[in-house]
Amino acid sequence: MSAGCRALLISAPASGQGKTTVTAALARRYSQQGKVVRVFKTGPDFIDPMILQQASGQPVYQLDLWMVGEAECRQRLAEAAKTADLILIEGVMGLFDGKPSSADLAELFGIPVLALIDSKGMAQTFGAVAHGLTSYRPGLTFAGVLANRVASDNHAEMLAESLPAGLGQFCCMAKDDSLNLPSRHLGLLQASEIADLDARLDAAAALLQIPELEQLATEISFEAAAKQALPPLLQGVRIGVAKDEAFSFIYPANLECLQDMGAELSYFSPLNDARLPEVDSLWFPGGYPELHAAQLAANPSLKAAITAHHQAGKAILAECGGMLYLAESLQTQDQQRHAMVGLLPGQAVMQKRLGGLGMQSALLPEGELRGHTFHYSRLESELLPVAHGIKQRNGKAGEAIYRQGRLTASYIHLYFPSNPVACAKLLQSLTDANTNNN
Repeated sequence: MSAGCRALLISAPASGQGKTTVTAALARRYSQQGKVVRVFKTGPDFIDPMILQQASGQPVYQLDLWMVGEAECRQRLAEAAKTADLILIEGVMGLFDGKPSSADLAELFGIPVLALIDSKGMAQTFGAVAHGLTSYRPGLTFAGVLANRVASDNHAEMLAESLPAGLGQFCCMAKDDSLNLPSRHLGLLQASEIADLDARLDAAAALLQIPELEQLATEISFEAAAKQALPPLLQGVRIGVAKDEAFSFIYPANLECLQDMGAELSYFSPLNDARLPEVDSLWFPGGYPELHAAQLAANPSLKAAITAHHQAGKAILAECGGMLYLAESLQTQDQQRHAMVGLLPGQAVMQKRLGGLGMQSALLPEGELRGHTFHYSRLESELLPVAHGIKQRNGKAGEAIYRQGRLTASYIHLYFPSNPVACAKLLQSLTDANTNNN
């Protein structure tokens, strides 16, 4: 069964052009007109989707042909098209960057591209850049070109005049540095940390000069792929999910995957809770433990409860920031060392340079799971890895994957739907795990 919906993929020549701000502004602008807008993010990102969700008022999922897979991408687009008036997809990096790229996604599903170009310090060269983007791959369809950070009406006129004929609609967004979204080492601040985010989004939407939706985006027919029912491998398994300001890098699709296999989810805060909920397994996702290290260290009762959970042979999955929290200590950028849970021997050390970036698959005894890594820290440990990630780009060895009893930890942020069965084995209750091993 197919569903029709107007759709656009917003991409640019490179990162840093303002894709998230413009995509969020578009979502807010058309939502203000009474349209139902569904936004997706290309690639593995946790922070941008938080902004886009607040802008649209709708949940935001990942679309990535390698990590998510074509079938799930197709199914999510078709499901969104049933209720939405507009689908917006924010690209990743530059339009043609990566294998697969944002351009690959757009071409596969026939989605027109709105080419976003930062026009600051540029006049007629704007037309050359636009021409290069729109002519590089003949199979791509373009809805138009959007000039970002336009200085004045006169500047907008020069940019529009520079465009060759046949590039679609010319749109623009005025420059206003007060609307720039604040950022840190892993990207933008999280939506919950920007107190005036709604005001910024409203102001950004007002700065857009765009045509009516019907002029900008054509209707696309999305064919739904058959959604396979997942086996109830986690039926009745109670999973505690760490979720607060320190641990918030959670794909909505991961939560759905666990629940579709029968899991009961309970959320807890390592920052604020003195005890764990009654659970069989624990999942510590990534986040910013380094920004809250002192408060995490000052919660010994919860650290003791986590240690008791581990000593009882119960499952724990820790990803990136979650892994740092389970180390013996965490040294922050100011050289202060804070005592963490201590389930993994060694210390985590924050550093100023990037420690890892890119798509990787985790080759575990339970099966292969796909995901990505992005961190500014290192784990100094003598513990021997049980496995290593495999880099998607070149097949070389990637992040170390550690195992202590039923604790599995690494820098890789796993995408659970890439292998639900393997994910279930990692988080099964002690009884289920023993049954499967016998």
